[in-house]
Amino acid sequence: MTFKYNNSSHSKKVVSAVLAGMMALSAGGAAMAAESTGTGQGQTATGSNTAAPTGLFSDIKVGYWAEKHVYKLAYQGILLGNNGLFRPGDPVTQQEAVTMAIRFMNKENQLNDSTATALPTNMEVGNYFKPYVALALQLGLINKTEESTVDVSKTSWGQKPASREWITKLLIRSLNKDAEAKAQNNQSTGFADNDSISESGKGYVNLAVSLDLAKGVEDNKFNPTGSVTRAQLATFFSRGETLTDTKYANTSTGYVTGLKDGQITLVVDGKTVNFAVNSSTPYFTKDSESRASSADVKLYTKVQVVGTTGTASYVEVVDATPQVESVEGTFARALSGNKIGLFVGENYETYSYDEATAFIDQNGNAIKLSDITTDSTIEVQRETFSADKKTVVIRVKSGIVNKSDSGVVAEVTTSAKTIKLTNAAGTTEQYTYNDNLIIRYQDRILSLAELKAGSAVKYTVKDSILQTIELSQGVEQSLRGTLVEIGGNQSTLTFKREGGSLEAKLLAEKPEVIINGIQDATLSDLITDATNGDQVELTLNSEDRVTRIQVIGRQMEPMNGVSVVSYNSKTKLLTVLDSNKKPFVFTLDDKTKLDYNTTKPTLAGLESLLNDGRKLDLTYVGTRALSVKVIYKYEGTISSIDTAGRKISLLSGNQTITVPYSTVPTIEIYNKSGASLSDLKIGDKVTVTLGSNQDYVQKVALNTMAQFEVVSVETNGRVRVKSDALTSQFYFDQAVLTGETGQTITASQMTAGNLINVTFEGTTPKAVQVVKRTLAEVTSVDASSVTLKLFNGQSETVPVSGAVKVVKSGSTLTTLTSLTVGDRVEMTKDTDNSTRFRVLTVMRKQFWSYDGVGNQILVKRESTSDTNYRFALGTGAFVHQGDNTLSVQSLKDNDNIVLYLLNNVVLEIQKQ
Repeated sequence: MTFKYNNSSHSKKVVSAVLAGMMALSAGGAAMAAESTGTGQGQTATGSNTAAPTGLFSDIKVGYWAEKHVYKLAYQGILLGNNGLFRPGDPVTQQEAVTMAIRFMNKENQLNDSTATALPTNMEVGNYFKPYVALALQLGLINKTEESTVDVSKTSWGQKPASREWITKLLIRSLNKDAEAKAQNNQSTGFADNDSISESGKGYVNLAVSLDLAKGVEDNKFNPTGSVTRAQLATFFSRGETLTDTKYANTSTGYVTGLKDGQITLVVDGKTVNFAVNSSTPYFTKDSESRASSADVKLYTKVQVVGTTGTASYVEVVDATPQVESVEGTFARALSGNKIGLFVGENYETYSYDEATAFIDQNGNAIKLSDITTDSTIEVQRETFSADKKTVVIRVKSGIVNKSDSGVVAEVTTSAKTIKLTNAAGTTEQYTYNDNLIIRYQDRILSLAELKAGSAVKYTVKDSILQTIELSQGVEQSLRGTLVEIGGNQSTLTFKREGGSLEAKLLAEKPEVIINGIQDATLSDLITDATNGDQVELTLNSEDRVTRIQVIGRQMEPMNGVSVVSYNSKTKLLTVLDSNKKPFVFTLDDKTKLDYNTTKPTLAGLESLLNDGRKLDLTYVGTRALSVKVIYKYEGTISSIDTAGRKISLLSGNQTITVPYSTVPTIEIYNKSGASLSDLKIGDKVTVTLGSNQDYVQKVALNTMAQFEVVSVETNGRVRVKSDALTSQFYFDQAVLTGETGQTITASQMTAGNLINVTFEGTTPKAVQVVKRTLAEVTSVDASSVTLKLFNGQSETVPVSGAVKVVKSGSTLTTLTSLTVGDRVEMTKDTDNSTRFRVLTVMRKQFWSYDGVGNQILVKRESTSDTNYRFALGTGAFVHQGDNTLSVQSLKDNDNIVLYLLNNVVLEIQKQ
């Protein structure tokens, strides 16, 4: 049987919460605690019963579905432990259920040991529970006549597991609805097992059904004799608390008026109460069973705190809607007596403030009242939970800023033409800029691309627009050329610029060396030569020293399919024959890149394989071998699979290679376990790994490609990605990584939100390409092209040939004409190189406020039940009105806005 909320009346709310929490046996609940009475009838509670623990019961782990309710009830003293255990899955006994009900109703002060001796003889319970059962009889929670007929031949009345029907009676009576239930006793419940429900119990079931709260279990049955677990019963009491008038001495419900490290301040019944919190304080919200965080507690929201002596043991957000009202007007002046005057429409009004009132600017930074200029548009926010309606925030929504300051660049967003700066006072400001912005360092004019986050600057603002930015120190720059020489003491580097001139640079103490395919590369891995040296991109710091060397190209000659004639381990000379039987001699050294089917190749390990006739691929400069690869695999497309002759043929380059197999080789395919030869087909691109003697197939790895969105990049080189809401993780140490334009990058240069195409060799990532994402508005479209208006205002016509995919409203269409003028789209390339357009979701809302800390916007709710009013902002979200770029802070309460979202993240806000 399951129950749901019905808001038609207060009583319905109470019953809903009660029965929903208790009777939804297949869903979750929370734990109740009752004292252990031992194992035999008549045994009394022992001294092992303990008060609420400082942590969880050992059998209630973090993340357990009932954790939230266990915390609250335990700290309220409603749950007591037994040797640190709760036993949440045990059936609740009748004496436990009664005891829990009395505590929940806060009636323990009415317990009387003398009346416990008058219990009916058949109602045998543990000594500890006798006063509780006696009081329950007095209060009418249990009926003496009904209980006199209970079969106690196998177990005592108190130890008897409580049935679903019996619990229903207990709970409905605890809500003072006994009369309502009895009035429906003569009606059929409508369940298939109606005849199994006692005549005295049908009214209680009918009450839940008539309120549209209860539903049956499988096969439309009620299962009246089924048991109820301790955790399920506890859920009822925990959820029922918020819907009753019962008060608990250590439980406070009020509105948050202060949040700072180590403390929450509430206004409870007009009085201010402070509670200490720490890293172990559990936080929850009303609408979730999972843990929340301290960040989910916001000012002026309704919160319940359980705790004593000023320390919060449990915190729950009861209502996440801030209880504030806003008045917007034009600032006139500051008045004596802690008041301000402003024009609201045509009326002049005054508002008081006190030392607790926060003054903030449009960027959310703290300011002084004296910083507010006349005619600025300001918003006065007042709390609504007290008669005083105190002013809690005075916020500048728009005002002309003219200033000069110093600080540090925090973020540059070119799409929105905004720059965030952390000023000298440590607060963050955001300003727009235009094409007249001047950026310079000493006597050199810099481009916007050279303005990096973290740069120390001085800046000027006029009419709220950035005018100048002057760097206090030099910035990084990049140079390209051919590597000629590394100085003998490895302190200098000589290279030939792309223009042809030689130039020398000092090296930083430990410059970073990036060479694709070489992990933890060093200076010794670089190839220096006046004509055939590495093509490199050098990064120079503000002191003109080289901090990073990235190889972007190597001038080396390949020689594939050679046969070993001999190898001298002393001289490191390798003699080979090419395909024309022409001999060549090469020198190997500690810089030679080695590959022979091991993850950590060494020269010593390779030498044992360089026997007569061994097939190799190698690259060289002059007589120096740059790389030597023992042919242990072939790459190509399958041209035939001969299972009878046990051989596989590949088309590799311009030649067909046929390799036999003695036993069926291992077949490796990404995202498919237990693959076999039958999973391969003609035309598949594969990598065939050979056995140790290069004479048979050992493994066939299918080359596939998949697209992912980067979730995070970790310092250990692991990259977390997601696809279709499924999260995976990879190490890209063996993969070639390239950016949007094909430039070589490292894993650390990828960022969350990047779209990547990953090429797999079997299950191993071998290549990663960052996919370009273009966000724009469709301005025209036909069968072969689409014209887009980019967020920076530029227009681009994109010819589309070949396959196209348009993902719109959950469907994937295959024609450009599926797009509509005005659609906002994300344009990318899919793994099959088809052009893909994902159409953004459109929502029309009224603006409420901007949460700068969480980078979210809040919009006006359409109804009290509307929970979809808070949206995350994407990086560099485009905010505008027509062709005018705005900052999100410039939006005002009640502004009509259109949101464009992708995966529930706002990428564009259009002010109407």
